[in-house]
Amino acid sequence: MAKGVMYIDGQRVEFDGEKNVLAVIRKAGIGMPTFCYYSELSTFGACRMCVVEDEKGKIDTSCSMEPRDGLKIKTNTTRLLKHRRMILELMLASHCRDCTTCEKNGECRLQEMALRFGVRKVRFGDTRPHYDLDSSSPAVVRDPNKCILCGDCIRTCEEMQGVGVLNFAHRGSDLQVMPAFDKKLTDTNCISCGQCAAACPTGAITIYNEIGRAWRALHNPDIRVVVQIAPAVRVAIGEAFGLAPGVNAIDKLVTALKMMGAEEVYDTNFGADLTVLEESAEFLARLEKGGPFPMFTSCCPAWIKYLENENPKYLKNVSTCKSPMEMFGAVLKDRYKAKDAEDGLKTFHIAIMPCTAKKMEAKREEFKHDGQPDVDLVLTTQEVINMIKEVGIEFAELEGEAPEMPFGMSTGAATIFGTTGGVAEAVARRVVEDKSRNTLHALQFSGLRAPDSIRSVTLNVGGRDLNIAIVHGLVNAKNLLKDIDEGKAQYDLVEVMTCKTGCVGGAGQPHGLTAIKKQRAEGLYDADRNSLIKHSESNPVAVDLLKELGERNHELLHVHYKAAEQ
Repeated sequence: MAKGVMYIDGQRVEFDGEKNVLAVIRKAGIGMPTFCYYSELSTFGACRMCVVEDEKGKIDTSCSMEPRDGLKIKTNTTRLLKHRRMILELMLASHCRDCTTCEKNGECRLQEMALRFGVRKVRFGDTRPHYDLDSSSPAVVRDPNKCILCGDCIRTCEEMQGVGVLNFAHRGSDLQVMPAFDKKLTDTNCISCGQCAAACPTGAITIYNEIGRAWRALHNPDIRVVVQIAPAVRVAIGEAFGLAPGVNAIDKLVTALKMMGAEEVYDTNFGADLTVLEESAEFLARLEKGGPFPMFTSCCPAWIKYLENENPKYLKNVSTCKSPMEMFGAVLKDRYKAKDAEDGLKTFHIAIMPCTAKKMEAKREEFKHDGQPDVDLVLTTQEVINMIKEVGIEFAELEGEAPEMPFGMSTGAATIFGTTGGVAEAVARRVVEDKSRNTLHALQFSGLRAPDSIRSVTLNVGGRDLNIAIVHGLVNAKNLLKDIDEGKAQYDLVEVMTCKTGCVGGAGQPHGLTAIKKQRAEGLYDADRNSLIKHSESNPVAVDLLKELGERNHELLHVHYKAAEQ
C-alpha cells in the first residue's frame, strides 16, 4: 500500500494505505461533504460534492483520486464553494421538498448539506414529473420524488446483497432509479433486508413506518400490549440518546415501554434459547440419519426469502425451526388465550427488531393461527427511538427494569444470537459434550467469532469432526452456495446472516459503519460473559416449556418453507 505525504489546505498529512484522497482529507480532520460515497461500497463519483482543487487549478473528485506523495490540494476555495452550492441548488430544484413531513426529516443528508452550505433559496423550477409512491413492500417505502440519483441503494443491493433489484433507467434528465420495468418492489426478488434504506441519504427509500398502529394499540383500553425485544436492539438503541455503541440498555428500554403503555415486556432471548434447543436437536437427528447436509440456520427471514425466490433446491436443507421471534410469538399468543377470555381483552403482540425483513416475516401465512398472526406488529429500533422521543422520555436518565418472568430467564448463548457467528456458537455449546469453561474459551477462539465474511471451523462432537461455516452478507452466502454446488466445500452446519455483521447491523438499527457494528457485537459478548447461565439447555423455563408443549411442539415451534412459485 502506498505511503507518503500530502499537503491539504497547507497542512502536512501523512497517508498509509488510504484508498483515496477523500479518506486522507477526513484523516486530517476535515469533514468533506458526500452523497454517493459509502466507504463500504465501490467508488461511484457521481455527486461531485467532494471535489478538491490542485495547485494548478484543476478540480477533481477526491473519492476517485489516489493519494500521491507530494500532492497539494485545497478543499475550500471560492470556486469549490460555488460549485457545491450550485449542485445542492440543482438537486433541491428536482427534489420533493416536503421536509417537515418526510420520514428522514432531521436525518436527511441533503437537508443537512443545504443548511451547512447556506442554500436558502432555489432559483430553478421543478420540471420533473411526479412519481407514484411504492409502498407495496412490507419492509420499505420507495419515493422516487426524493431520489438524488446517488446510486447508493443500487450498489448496496448489488455489492452487499447480490440481489440487484434496483438500477438506473433512462438517460439524461429522465434518469431514474427503479426496479426493472418499473415494477413494484413486491413484484421483484426483493428480500426485504432494507439495506437500501439504510444507505439512502434522503427520504427516497425509508423503513415502512408502523408507529401509528403501535400507538393505537397502546392507547386502546381493550387491548393488552405484550412486547418482545430482540438481542441486537439492546446494544444499539442507546446510541440515539447519547450512550456509546454496545451499551446494554434493555432495562431502560423495558422501563420506557412500560411508560408508553405496554403491559408486559419480554426478552426475545428466551425464544432464542428455544431455537437453540430445537435446532440442535434437529441437527443431531440429521447426523444420525445422514442428512440432508448442510443444515442451514433459519433465523434470518431475508435469507429464507432469497432461497424461496432464487435457490429453492436448498429449502430442504433449512432447519424447520421458526426464528426466535416467531417461536416466542406463538408461545405468547397461545399462553394469553385463556387470560384474554378471562379478562375480556385482546392481546396485541409487538416485536422490537433490528431488522426490516422481520416485518415481512410477521405477515407470512405460515406464522398465523386461526387467521391471526403470532406477531401482530414489528417495530424496528429506529421506530421505537422515534416513539420514545415523541413522548419526551429522557431515556439515558431512566431507572432500569428487568423483563417479565418467567420468560425473562435466558442464557448467554441466546444473547449472542444478535451477531454473526452467534447462532452457530450457541448450537455448538449445546452439542459438544464437555460443558466446562475451557470448552467455552476454546469455542470462543475457534474461529466462530472471526471477522471474515465467510469462515469455517471444525469441531469434534462424539468422535466425529463437524464442519461448520458462518457467512454474513448475502452476496457472500451466494458465493458459499456456489462452492457447495461445485463440490469445493462440504459443511454439516451453515449459519447465514443476510446483513453484514449480523443483526447488530440490521437496517432497522441506527445507521453506523462496520466499526460501530463491531462495538455493538462486543456489547452482546459482554452480556454473555456476565450471564450466569451459558448454555441454552441449562435454562429451566425453556426446558420445562418444551416438555409441557409435548405433541404441540411442532405446531408452535416449527415451519416448512416452499419455493416462491408454489
